Amino acid sequence: MISRLEIKRFLEKEPAFDDIKLGLRAIRKIPKGLEQETREVIAIARKFNEEVVRPSALVLDRKMQENPDHIEWDLVKKANEWGFYTLWIPKIFGGKGYSLSTIAPFSEEIASECLAMVNIIGAHYLGYATLCATWNMKLIDEISRDIVEGEKMGRPTVMTLAITEPSAGTDAEEVALANKGTLTCHAEKVDGGYLLNGSKVFITDGHVGTWHMVVAYSDLANPSENFVIMAVKTGSKGFTFGKNERKMGVKGAVASELIFKDCFVPDRNLGINREEALKNKRPVSDTCMNIIDYVVSASRPVIASFGVGVARGAFQEALSFALTTEINGKLLINQEWAQSRLAEMYKNVALGRLAYTEANWANTMDGMFRIVEYKPLYYLYKLTPAVVFRKMAPSLLGRPFASWLARKVFFDLQREAHMHRTSGWASLAKFTGTDAGVKNCQMAVELMGQAGLRHDRRVEKLLRDAKLLQIYEGTNQLNRINLFKCLIGRNHPQVRVFEHE
Repeated sequence: MISRLEIKRFLEKEPAFDDIKLGLRAIRKIPKGLEQETREVIAIARKFNEEVVRPSALVLDRKMQENPDHIEWDLVKKANEWGFYTLWIPKIFGGKGYSLSTIAPFSEEIASECLAMVNIIGAHYLGYATLCATWNMKLIDEISRDIVEGEKMGRPTVMTLAITEPSAGTDAEEVALANKGTLTCHAEKVDGGYLLNGSKVFITDGHVGTWHMVVAYSDLANPSENFVIMAVKTGSKGFTFGKNERKMGVKGAVASELIFKDCFVPDRNLGINREEALKNKRPVSDTCMNIIDYVVSASRPVIASFGVGVARGAFQEALSFALTTEINGKLLINQEWAQSRLAEMYKNVALGRLAYTEANWANTMDGMFRIVEYKPLYYLYKLTPAVVFRKMAPSLLGRPFASWLARKVFFDLQREAHMHRTSGWASLAKFTGTDAGVKNCQMAVELMGQAGLRHDRRVEKLLRDAKLLQIYEGTNQLNRINLFKCLIGRNHPQVRVFEHE
């Protein structure tokens, strides 16, 4: 027999049990209610696809090709009518309170029909995740309730994350690269707030957004130690929109340039800055990376689900073609080479889904979701009437103690191993799912031949859309290096990551 001490010792050897058996660990920890929630959001997504997305996806793509400056407000408003901008806002902040881990399966469904539509919804929650990762509870509550009120009033209140700059894309997503990049978005402290100068580019939902979580720097010579995350509202003096990017795919989701020229941002809209970060145990640069990791660990599995959705859409189109097309009097589906190709495409979908599901489990146990999906708190939260939250939450969350406690839990008490696990698996899922999307689209075009190039067959649109997934939310190259940093290199002291010769 083997002793408990030996079990512990051998399971800590590489590859560590906790890193590779996430699903098995999750079995006893995740609430049973998550299964029903997942069933509900998938059903909602399929109904939305049937009634809204499928009939309009190709029409919108053609419209955008004819007029690249068109902004599809109708779809933005439709998502608001269906309650999608509050579906994953916690009940304590006035939202519907669906568990965050259900965003990915929902997104896979929408992405199987149209990546532009799922980007409109997904980018909103990327901005919202950034707001939450500052753990400024008063600001989170105020903006959340503005989103909820906007839904009630028929006024879409959409959020964005503004981090990418004209000369710094990937550099802005890794603290180790920040000081080597060319970051120019400057936040100067003045009485009562900040003066913001600079620009952000490729901001999904920019032109249709109401609140923008802007990542700026109070010292451009040392940005990793001087980050400032603030909420800037559309219409603020000194804030204007620049160009709408011309893209190969995902045309229906606007990608905007945001321009700030002496834009005053009041202190009440500050999420977190260097001074607040100094109150934590970790160094300021580590807190900055901690915030980024919380956001991308939650968002990259969702982007993976976008890729899996596209992979599935391409598979379904290829399968439909094979079922209805004859070659020399024989259905294509009965050709062994076609069956083999379809099996390969199905495999890509299944493995991509497994990857983002495992990354979700990592977040549920060790990441941003861990408090709200911890069994006792999950059921207490679900069973508490919304009216209780409406009456009690604003007064409680508005106190400095609420932010102090949240930051204590999510910054000081967050273990390095947990951050590495969630971030590493998020990157694994991201490049696995998005590469699968591109690969399946290519295989579908090859299987369908000339028909695969026709716009009305959808596959060429899916392929144009899928390529973008390999670039944003950290390029797939960056995500491979991040996986190495988090899950491989961390165990070897002699290894250096993000250092140039």
